[in-house]
Amino acid sequence: MWPLGHLAVAYILYAVGRRYRRLGPPTVETIVALAIGSQFPDLVDKPLAWRLEVLPTGRTLAHSLLLLVPLAVAVFLVARRVDRPAVGVAFAVGSLSHTLVDVVPSLWGDGTANQLLWPVLSVEPYEGGPPTIVGLLLDSLGQPYFLVEFLLGAIALGVWLRDGRPGLAYVRDAIDRPGFPTGGDR
Repeated sequence: MWPLGHLAVAYILYAVGRRYRRLGPPTVETIVALAIGSQFPDLVDKPLAWRLEVLPTGRTLAHSLLLLVPLAVAVFLVARRVDRPAVGVAFAVGSLSHTLVDVVPSLWGDGTANQLLWPVLSVEPYEGGPPTIVGLLLDSLGQPYFLVEFLLGAIALGVWLRDGRPGLAYVRDAIDRPGFPTGGDR
């Protein structure tokens, strides 16, 4: 799944969970933690596999529940200690949803879910070297799973709008602050 899809799934799950628990819409802090969490596995694994070539694939170390679950617990405990438990929950939802959504194609017989327990279970290394982003994009075009990401993005946008566009005022205020670089500042 691409970054948009991961962020969309994470936001939908987190926002619906907050609504179910009657906690109100997500806050700026939780949206930031959710966004970081939703991209975290790829931000770790892709560079280590594609550039440094120290991991066999871009879905190993940070996609493994053996790392993510203890990490999510640790982030939650730190966040709770500084009186921000919702931030820890948001990071956990983002990172865990990322890795679980990545195994959905394996349910359709398109691979394995071994990365969930890497390095206990092995994963197949890349044949012929790491992929390129352009190559992955071209391979994804027309795939139903890729197209569903846009639907998920639209649903997440609808949920975000219904939540009152949390975080938007913060971004607008940041842009309006003196010293924020704009196109005319050179």
